[in-house]
Amino acid sequence: MDTNDTAAITQSLLYDISAQGVAHITINRPKIRNAFDQHLIAEMTEAFQQSENDQRVRLILLSSNGPHFSAGADLNWMKSMVNASHEENLKDAEKLEKLMSTINYCSKPVVTKVKGAVYGGGVGLVACSDIVLAEETSSFALSEVKLGLSPATIAPFVIDAIGSRAARHLFLTGEVFDASKALRIGLVGEVLPSEKLDAAVEMIITKLLNNGPRALISTKALIEQVHNQPRGQALTDYTCKLIAELRTSDEGQEGLSAFLNKRKPSWSTTSNSSLHSSKTDATTPSTDATTPSTNATTPSTNATTPSTKAE
Repeated sequence: MDTNDTAAITQSLLYDISAQGVAHITINRPKIRNAFDQHLIAEMTEAFQQSENDQRVRLILLSSNGPHFSAGADLNWMKSMVNASHEENLKDAEKLEKLMSTINYCSKPVVTKVKGAVYGGGVGLVACSDIVLAEETSSFALSEVKLGLSPATIAPFVIDAIGSRAARHLFLTGEVFDASKALRIGLVGEVLPSEKLDAAVEMIITKLLNNGPRALISTKALIEQVHNQPRGQALTDYTCKLIAELRTSDEGQEGLSAFLNKRKPSWSTTSNSSLHSSKTDATTPSTDATTPSTNATTPSTNATTPSTKAE
């Protein structure tokens, strides 16, 4: 995708904004399997905050350079924290939680592309994302208990994604699991062969760019409200007020007018012909999702060091 604004926050994290308004946040530590340390955590937090506040950004794509998404904690960081005090460890954990919260509650869609090892804090990043596409040979683990620790900081986000039943099994065993299982428990949304992953990510991005920017932000907020608020008059009032506001907004009026006049709305990147190729296009759900392979292999746990700090 063409970019018009490129800046490496550091050599460990790359950041750019495409002409279409996609913020690309790329972990760039392939030599150590994109492992976390305190510096990368701070840089990623800054990058997501920058994307949140930049009016040009419509959505965010999180990915990593190299064969692995993230192997968890940086070994040197782990060594440096061995003799840290309780207070230092507390502050360290709070910084990681801030990163996870920043991603989880980002108002703009967060799409994450996963391949290779996804351990500890890498699983947390995936759990906080809105849409996750994984290579079929990816492997996942929450193996902190093997080191006498716990995936404490990322637990609320992971459990929200996969549920407490799956969390009990995976947190307590610390076992490595493959992409097909990650799909079954809801950690990822699609699993694809490596040669189809990039095209599938581009398809998702195109779909998001064809939706109203304000509608996407409002719908993310809607999901959060409905998920956390009990059924009752307050929730009813919220949902009714929201749709009324969107229908009468400039964006809502433009979207309805475009649909009725069979043209693309001002924010869309899709041609008119593809938008209205048939009468069912506007309402028929896509069948683009790929069925995961049952032959996905689980890489050896010796390939990466499980997380202890980045969880």
